[in-house]
Amino acid sequence: MEVLEFLFGQYRDYSTEHIVLELVAFAVSIISVYFSYKNSVLVFPFGIISTLIFVYLLFQWNLLGDMVINAYYFIMSVYGWYYWLHGGMDREQKPITTVIKSDWAKSLAIFSSTAIAIFLLYFLTERLENWVSYIDMITTGIFFVGMWLMARRKLEHWLILGLGNLISIPLYFYKGYSFSAILYVLLLIFAIFGYLQWKKYLNKKPLTV
Repeated sequence: MEVLEFLFGQYRDYSTEHIVLELVAFAVSIISVYFSYKNSVLVFPFGIISTLIFVYLLFQWNLLGDMVINAYYFIMSVYGWYYWLHGGMDREQKPITTVIKSDWAKSLAIFSSTAIAIFLLYFLTERLENWVSYIDMITTGIFFVGMWLMARRKLEHWLILGLGNLISIPLYFYKGYSFSAILYVLLLIFAIFGYLQWKKYLNKKPLTV
């Protein structure tokens, strides 16, 4: 009972609307990642739904970095949907590839610029709190890189997203959003198995729909 109280006791003070929306986003996110694991383009429409819900919730929860992450996810989901289907040679389906040196350089630039931008967002809106805000800046940069690599259909995106998921688990438990924290636990597990599965798919299996 004490464990349940720790995990879910704070929800007594939450509105029914927020609880329902968090649960819907939770379920749709799992479906989206499942399709990603299966190397299916259906990852993107389900991802679009979950990100739109989380944009609204995260603004209410004052997690501005994660809010921006989900807004970015929405944009990259639209881009990735198109790129997976038409980004290959002769505008054919884009195969899975691995990261090259130039991709890592771009990833570092994305991470750095994103973290700085989120700091400015917190600072200018006077919503900078404690160490949580700074962790949020770091995870935002990580997730921006991971989603960009996913949209480009790079194998290593699983490793980057897995790192972001790992950091986010204690952050969300600390903030009291247990359903989202549990979601990140599941996403971390998916990231591990997704990486192993995509290694099998690598340049060998066509896109499934």
